Amino acid sequence: MLSMAKTDGAPKTASRKMTDTNLLMTITIVVFFVMYLCAIFFLGEGFRKPQTLFNILSTNSYLIILACGMSLVMITGGIDISVGGVTALVAMSCAVYLEESQGNVWLAMLIAVGIGLAFGLVQGFLIAYLKIQPFIVTLAGMFFARGMTTIVHTNPLNVSSNKDFVSLKDTRIPIPLLGTTNSKGKYIPAKIEIGVIVALVIVIVLFCFLKWSKTGRNFYAVGGNKQSALMLGINVQRTTFISYVICGLLAGIGGFVYFMHVGSGSPSHASGAEMNAIASSIIGGTMLTGGVGNIVGTLFGVLSLALIQNIVASLGLDQPWWTGITIAAMLCIFLVVQSIIISRRKKANLKKAKEG
Repeated sequence: MLSMAKTDGAPKTASRKMTDTNLLMTITIVVFFVMYLCAIFFLGEGFRKPQTLFNILSTNSYLIILACGMSLVMITGGIDISVGGVTALVAMSCAVYLEESQGNVWLAMLIAVGIGLAFGLVQGFLIAYLKIQPFIVTLAGMFFARGMTTIVHTNPLNVSSNKDFVSLKDTRIPIPLLGTTNSKGKYIPAKIEIGVIVALVIVIVLFCFLKWSKTGRNFYAVGGNKQSALMLGINVQRTTFISYVICGLLAGIGGFVYFMHVGSGSPSHASGAEMNAIASSIIGGTMLTGGVGNIVGTLFGVLSLALIQNIVASLGLDQPWWTGITIAAMLCIFLVVQSIIISRRKKANLKKAKEG
């Protein structure tokens, strides 16, 4: 293991870890398309319409953003369970500002980003520099965000009088050539919400960041083995801090995207979003042990999670526990696959150590 600290050993280590990442991502993508094809062939006309997929994207665009931030901290070996609370706090704060103060939409966006950054900076500092356990810090952050949401406004608040925001919320972007013709012969174009564009841009930016930037590669090194990362000259504390700052920033952006989708603030908003983000990251191939993960896999993890919910609903199983049981089964399958990959990696490291 000490030989990995050499400069000539770093590319080999990164290459191996990226191979694990690509394998898990490929499995997730294949599973998603298999499920979607089964839904198309066995569950009726609804899944054959492109708008169904676009509706899934529109509904879960905020979750894609949250899960991307979650994947970053999980790649470095951490966790952040405050993102759901931050989302609710952002939505409530923006709702109060726009509805009761008749504020500006652009300033509301800045408020959302500021809230997310504040959580990222504080939590990142406590975890990276004061060495407090990520679960404890972000659990406190979750409780604080939920409590602050109630302090900002006790009751649910709809935004209906701010014309600029209502116009932004109701904006739909048409997708050329992917519409459908209804029973009256009228062509109806497929459409998506603005939040989908924001989410996909973030996916592309983070994919490039992790794949080609030095800091992005450091995320994998820190999550794979902190001691080896230190021996390679990587600033582990700063890398960990940056991951939480980016996660907080994405929680703020995701909170505003969620707010654009629902158009209201409520203490109960985004309940369980942090768990869905973690589940999506795991399904997308991000390991809880750190060092392995891919943003594209996270995107398909969110889509797979949402598709399962749609399939269960289409089967007439309206009780919420059926969705939970199905998601739990899928998570178990992916965790088993991950454990196999971890076992394979340990055997490879042991073999390399013996050869060395």
